[in-house]
Formats: sequence, C-alpha cells, structure tokens
Amino acid sequence: MKKILTIIVALMFAFSLTAAFAADTVTETKAVPAKEAKKSAAKKHQLTGEVKAVDAAAATVTIKGKKEMTFSADGKMLKDVKIGDKIVVTYTESDGKATAASIKAAKAPKKEEKKAEPAVKPAAQDSKPTKTKKSVEGC
Repeated sequence: MKKILTIIVALMFAFSLTAAFAADTVTETKAVPAKEAKKSAAKKHQLTGEVKAVDAAAATVTIKGKKEMTFSADGKMLKDVKIGDKIVVTYTESDGKATAASIKAAKAPKKEEKKAEPAVKPAAQDSKPTKTKKSVEGC
C-alpha cells in the first residue's frame, strides 16, 4: 500500500511540474506574436503640403501642410521632387521618425468654369405698358 501511495504522489509531482513548464511556454509564445504585430501593424498616415526643403545626401524631404514634418525617403522618390511642389506623402511613424512610403504630386483642385456673360444685355423694359395703335383697315 505504501508503494502505491508513493507512486501516486510521485506521478502527481511529475504532472504538476510538467503543467508549470507548459504554462510558461504558452505564455512566451503568445507574447512573441504580439510584439511582431506591433511592428508590422504600423499605421500609415498621409500629409499634403508644399515642399520646403529636399536633402538628397541625407535622403530627407521637409513638407509644410497642416504641420511641418521632415521625412526620410528613398532616393528614387526624391529625384523628381523640387522645392515649392505640392505633394502628398504617405508615411509611417516609428520611434519618433517619419518614413515616407510614397510621394506623389498633389492633384490640383478642380476649378469651376464660369459661364460667359452675354456681351449685349437686353434693353430694360419700362414698367408702364405702352399703348399700341390698332390699325383699322377696311372701315
């Protein structure tokens, strides 16, 4: 009887250790994807504004829109960008740095076409009705 009781206690101890290690392993595997999800799920933002500065050597561009921001960008994106251009920058922010994902020329707002006014305005009519003479023919 003592042998059976000793075996049962030993098995219970072994199962409790296994469960403790399994719980730590599960917790660690859940934490790793959460960190990766934060890195991959960086929010994309968009800023439309005027180019204030372009630094090809540092691969940065400064835009002034609602706020003024400096973006790091690929040299290919910066080759057609000039100071004074109106552009739209799609970017991500991480660790306080803004990195441009794309730079496109801003579309000019549609201008409403004004209808041409007639060159000659019709003459204003008097407010009093004019009397017309009726010709009496054959009387």
